[in-house]
Amino acid sequence: MNQAARHITSLVPPEQPLAMPEQDFGRRFEDDAAPIGATSQGARAVALWRILAFSPAMLATGLLVWGMKDWFAADGFSGLEVILLVLIVFNFFWISFSVSTVLLGLWGLSQRPRARRRGPPRPMRVALLVPVYNEVPWYVLGNAQSMLEELHARGGAHDYAMFILSDTRDDDIAAQEQASVMALQAMLPPGVQLYYRRRPDNTGRKVGNITDWVRRWGAGWDAMLVLDADSLMTGRAIAHLANALARDEGAGLIQSYPQLIGAQSVFGRMQQFANGVYGLALAEGLARWAGHEGNYWGHNAIIRTRAFAACAGLPPLRSPFGREKLIMSHDFVEAGLLRRAGWSVQFLPRIKGSYEETPQTLIDHMLRDRRWCQGNLQHLNLLTARGFRALSRFHLLHGAIGYLMAPVWFALLVIWALIGTGEDASVLTYFSEANPTMPSWPDMTEPRHVLVILLIYAMLLAPKLLAVAALPLTGARFTDYGGATRFGLSLITEICLAILYAPILMVQQMIAVFRTAFGLQKGWSPQTRDGGRYSWTTLAACHSLETVSGLALCSGLMTGIVSIWLLPIAVSLVLAIPLSALSGVPLQRFSSGLLATRETHKEPRITQIARARRDRLRHMIEGHGSYQTPAE
Repeated sequence: MNQAARHITSLVPPEQPLAMPEQDFGRRFEDDAAPIGATSQGARAVALWRILAFSPAMLATGLLVWGMKDWFAADGFSGLEVILLVLIVFNFFWISFSVSTVLLGLWGLSQRPRARRRGPPRPMRVALLVPVYNEVPWYVLGNAQSMLEELHARGGAHDYAMFILSDTRDDDIAAQEQASVMALQAMLPPGVQLYYRRRPDNTGRKVGNITDWVRRWGAGWDAMLVLDADSLMTGRAIAHLANALARDEGAGLIQSYPQLIGAQSVFGRMQQFANGVYGLALAEGLARWAGHEGNYWGHNAIIRTRAFAACAGLPPLRSPFGREKLIMSHDFVEAGLLRRAGWSVQFLPRIKGSYEETPQTLIDHMLRDRRWCQGNLQHLNLLTARGFRALSRFHLLHGAIGYLMAPVWFALLVIWALIGTGEDASVLTYFSEANPTMPSWPDMTEPRHVLVILLIYAMLLAPKLLAVAALPLTGARFTDYGGATRFGLSLITEICLAILYAPILMVQQMIAVFRTAFGLQKGWSPQTRDGGRYSWTTLAACHSLETVSGLALCSGLMTGIVSIWLLPIAVSLVLAIPLSALSGVPLQRFSSGLLATRETHKEPRITQIARARRDRLRHMIEGHGSYQTPAE
């Protein structure tokens, strides 16, 4: 065997095939290997958490309906009035549900962590899977090296190996991937296992990539930890996930809570600050009411390999016209299939050391959001799948509603603008006694109507303020954020930026919904990890609808036919183009400590090591540095 052939052979281990059949959404399925009754433990406690999560939201929404019906019912309900009331109620329920979830999180964080089984975990073979598609090789492999070195130094009961699963279509990038893996194999400590496989085609995209690994090597591994190309986890976090799975024989999947790191731009740091400050209270509340019927976010989660192979093989979706479509957002569906078969799906948000990155610009966020929108709206086709648990259906519905709320909000905005400041000023001339066949809308400047607007604004802001109140419960201190003054300034900045960007994101999500509905969204494309550089022409083309809508609102405000309460939205939409340009500006130009999280002020050791490993590999690849392969 020649040298090149030995190198290629060394990049993959011997195959250990495992069958992974496609599931049938039209038939029930239960996995005989799932322990009977393993997921029923604590069912009463979880039921109570769910009552506490859903009941306040339903009660608050009911009170809003009761308070608003008299405004419309004076002369009888019309069709348009019913539509307006339904839109308001629909939005208000989901806002209230977020508030009640954060309140549950506050209570949960104030309690001691739930007791888990003690004693040594059963040793497992754990495969760390990193699917890549036209990614920067040195970036992915630098993260991989740091995780493998931490696991090796930590030791423990489990045996780990990492697989770089390439779906890269660019031959030059693929050559760099292979060279990077061979270089890294030479640098890793003895006994550390790193493998590389490139598929000849990328059938099924990420789903097909993972499925290919399961069918070729899955039988040799008890568990697989699925990572993303930008994922980074400490050895401690990986070990905690592995131990939790090993000790719970009924667990099919355990999801960690990835925290955002590495953001440098205005928009990225805004997202990172929100994730770091507000996220844990919301995540804790979600974990409480989800119980053993949690969800899967596609990465930074550990999965029992044989359970996944037996229960989560995804078939293509068949449309009423007989066409087959790939399931895009596979993660929610795979979690539902595992629960359908009898395995638990858990969410452990308190495991620290799980990280990922976020898009650096508004446009990059929009492009990713369009892909997610397409996948989440597909889930509406699976709400009637046989055997899915009620909460699994709720997760699917909730993901879709997160995007469907955008056109609902936009419709509310249009109606509110058309209502104007009174009958005489309204642009809808049929709101008058001269046209009695149309409704006589309520004057939205009356004090009681203004109170409703203020209530909705307050409910949108409440989760953020409640999460800030929960910070001491998470072990955080204001000094971790640079002191109380700097934290307060960052909090105000994030809230102001969120208010400015929210209407733009609303319009863009509405566009994403319509792109999906009309078949204009054509699947996945590689994510721009470092943020794109966009010209003013591109920015203007992307945000033309927001700009036109904002100018229309401003015209209405100046002529007195639009309520003054819509001024913040009008300003945001008019400034969509410059705000989008601002989103990608490095925050260091303004203040290095603004919107900084604990990880910014005190960088975790794993991120420091990963950066050093990435830099070394980059210089090696770009400078064609020499390295010794394992065979040499």
